[in-house]
Amino acid sequence: MLSDALLTPLQLTLCLLIYGAATLWALARVSWVELIADSRRQHLFYGSAFALAVLWLVRREFDSGLTMHFIGVTAVTLILDWPLALVAGALAQLALVLLGQDDVAALGANGVLRLLVPVLITVAIARALESRQPRNLFLYIFISGFFAAGLSAVGTVLGGMGLLHWSGQLQAPDSLVELFGYLLLVMFPEAFINGTVIAALIVFHPDWVETFNTDRYLQAPLDDDKS
Repeated sequence: MLSDALLTPLQLTLCLLIYGAATLWALARVSWVELIADSRRQHLFYGSAFALAVLWLVRREFDSGLTMHFIGVTAVTLILDWPLALVAGALAQLALVLLGQDDVAALGANGVLRLLVPVLITVAIARALESRQPRNLFLYIFISGFFAAGLSAVGTVLGGMGLLHWSGQLQAPDSLVELFGYLLLVMFPEAFINGTVIAALIVFHPDWVETFNTDRYLQAPLDDDKS
């Protein structure tokens, strides 16, 4: 997360426009009738928004205005699918702004970094996997869960570095090896948290994961054995 002092007015405005447009598009794509009619889905939606807000409160703030925290958006995207995940993330961001934990001026920039980037990466990886119609559920857990979450963390860090470089606030690492070490530090914990959540839900409540194809991953192998 970045404070508004680290970015230029142009960056803040452009990020807000991008994030606002994406949020409006997500609102238009949500099946509100289905959400209102399904109490289980409502619980998952509000629970995800609350979980993101709490997770984002566990943070390490630096004097420079940079804040590090876990993202958790990959798991939420797989559970709710991307439109509802963006809306849940927007509610979590709004809660942090109201609590005084986030800068309202940097709402768009932080929304791009910790919501849009992880959602885009997660959706791209999940759809690439689904295009191959795999039947091994471990592929879903490790690729759509662990790998997508780790890559989302890397994408968020690199995106933040890009914004800071643009604003002239970036203090670059001394070498590529040092940069790679930083990326590993954020990649593995993020992958572990999201992947573990998805693995647990697949085992105990696969119907809670919207993007998980229960018929193919769980029932198809049994049907093949019977035949």
